[in-house]
Amino acid sequence: MTRRVLVVGNGMAGARLVDELHRRDPEGVHVRPAIIGEEPRAAYNRVLLSTVLAGGLTADAVRLQPEGWEERHGIEVRTGTTVVGIDRSNRRVECLDTDGSGSTMDYDVLVLATGSRAWIPPVPGLSTREGMPAVGVVAFRTVDDCERIAQAVRPGSRVVVLGGGLLGLEAARGLRGRGADVTVVHPHAYPMERQLDPGAGAVLARVLGELGVALRLSSTAVEYRPGLAAAAGGVSAGRGVVLDDGSFLVADLVVVATGVRPAVELAEMAGLTVDSAVVVDDELRTSDRRIRAIGECAQHRGSVYGLVQPAWEQAEVVADLLTGADATARYAGSRLVTKLKARDVDLAAMGEVSAEAHTSDADTEVLSLIDPSRGRYAKLVLRDDRIVGAVLLGSPEAAAAVTQLYDRSAKVPSDRLGLLLGRPESGGEEVASPAHLPGRAVVCRCNSVTKNQLTSAWRAGAQTVPALAAATRATTGCGSCRELVDGVCGWLQSSEPAQVLEQEKATQEEGAA
Repeated sequence: MTRRVLVVGNGMAGARLVDELHRRDPEGVHVRPAIIGEEPRAAYNRVLLSTVLAGGLTADAVRLQPEGWEERHGIEVRTGTTVVGIDRSNRRVECLDTDGSGSTMDYDVLVLATGSRAWIPPVPGLSTREGMPAVGVVAFRTVDDCERIAQAVRPGSRVVVLGGGLLGLEAARGLRGRGADVTVVHPHAYPMERQLDPGAGAVLARVLGELGVALRLSSTAVEYRPGLAAAAGGVSAGRGVVLDDGSFLVADLVVVATGVRPAVELAEMAGLTVDSAVVVDDELRTSDRRIRAIGECAQHRGSVYGLVQPAWEQAEVVADLLTGADATARYAGSRLVTKLKARDVDLAAMGEVSAEAHTSDADTEVLSLIDPSRGRYAKLVLRDDRIVGAVLLGSPEAAAAVTQLYDRSAKVPSDRLGLLLGRPESGGEEVASPAHLPGRAVVCRCNSVTKNQLTSAWRAGAQTVPALAAATRATTGCGSCRELVDGVCGWLQSSEPAQVLEQEKATQEEGAA
């Protein structure tokens, strides 16, 4: 029997699940997917929003699927539609379209992929009574937000970014790319305090400063003043932010990147178990066995993930289970690697980074290299000869090998310093070599492209790096995976020459026919 799988949420997690379902069941024998979501446009890659903001990519360029993909594969899609209720007894959802009309959709299996919403801090003046951003304030979360910011910013515009976390710094760097005068206000002593240790944070702050991004650290906004009268250029005179030390930052625009909150209202109204997010088990099932949840709205074993990689992995498990491709599939959590997608900043952080070199833990080994004047900071935290944490700033040569070792929980080479420095002769080249990577290894984190996907695309005819990029989107994000993708391409060319000849022969025969 074919089951109707209704996915609520047309963001990255929901779109990925539909794609994974189709990959496993292209003829719709086991499942018939449909997707419904609030956003008025097709699903796109949020990871690349900073590049869109900087003007390096258009909104259309970050679409997850080419136009018309769903229709060609018989997948029902409804955009700009809000699900306002779940009738669990009758397995039906209640919908509200933008024109105010209502409708219902039935399901056999419901998957919540509602994601998160931008959080506007309770700073006087920053939001309206309805909770919307005030005039001159934009939350940085969607492609539409990017367009609003781009329309408001000109070279020389003064922009204050609230929040020095991952998203705030990516927004700040993107705005600098547009020629704006940017100041980041952050309540902690250094940026990205959730992913970095103080040493890395200090070097990152210095790098950002040299790139023209001003930082006001250990500071918070206590008031937003929208200004009183329109000045030349349409900007209100006196608009800006008051900080807790009494200083005033003039701002033509305030961009809010202070965090997100899981969108769990629908689950709560339906009576599902909700903690920080919708509670799920290892099969991603909620307290109602016919309803599952993935992505930023899901809480698994006490963890709520705010990165894309866990959503991809969860989508794979759900697709395996619903299509019967792997009835034993289970989600056991994710090993997170955070990468800052900001031009001219190479930063990767993963796992436990707080341990210091003088730690009293005999089982923990800590190596670090600090070179602030050159914007470099590298740190490895090892336990049982395996990487349990790392920070790599300004060290792209080492980042590829370290990330793959961390992902695989593999033993590190004996030459620790060589690995830290990214020297090929030390074993770093060997551990990062495509020949040693497992098929499921993620090569491009921006677009979650695995070695298997690159191999499949190559065998299908994409046998150059540009062709692989067009087929899989690898290298089209921050670009830090370019060298590894090039290595995969070279490895395939050298390891499968027979495959190349066979494809060339098939092409010639097809042309002759």
